[in-house]
Amino acid sequence: MKSIKNELQNIIFGNGSVGTTSQLKKVQSFLRTNEKTSLGSKKQKHLKREEAIYLIEFAHSENLFYTQEISECKFISAGAEQRVYYYDDFHVIKINEAVFYEYWLDYFDSLLIHNYFFPATAYEFLGFKAIDGNLCSIVKQEFIVSTEITDLNKVREFLSYNGFINNRNNDYVNNNLGVILEDLHDENVLSNAKILYFIDTIFYLTKDFYSGYLLF
Repeated sequence: MKSIKNELQNIIFGNGSVGTTSQLKKVQSFLRTNEKTSLGSKKQKHLKREEAIYLIEFAHSENLFYTQEISECKFISAGAEQRVYYYDDFHVIKINEAVFYEYWLDYFDSLLIHNYFFPATAYEFLGFKAIDGNLCSIVKQEFIVSTEITDLNKVREFLSYNGFINNRNNDYVNNNLGVILEDLHDENVLSNAKILYFIDTIFYLTKDFYSGYLLF
């Protein structure tokens, strides 16, 4: 049986994907391959704005631009990283410039890891959109109604049970997996009928994540 770390490594480094994750994985695979073949080590990676240039070219070639109008009358909220809009009665869309990530690849890695851990609130990548001269990602997600205030102690207990240690404020680290999970305040984790729903997560991979990975 594969370990969780092996499964996550195969999600990040593998090439296969089906269903609603396929478009998301297509972009992540392109970015990963481009990094490996053209940019070399992490220290040699292009600046994010340069990374966006070839990402835009790829999006055009693969028809990955989101062309539907996003009406401001459907606006719900905005944070430092994204704007949220109603999509239909059951979903929202989120416009994200990946400002919390040094590179677009890190952002797409984070989405894939979120979908693995929290399938109830999985992200579906709808495409890119240029807004005010900035490249943005458009994702769709289940609309979760909060029925009570989130108990952050319950969040800490849940994550601790799953190997994530609270290292500061609302940030966590899983040293066995080589994964960091940040910014889990009560607006990013909602509670409905005492069930926790992680709707906005920020995952980062550490150097320990890459250890022991075998291509097979």
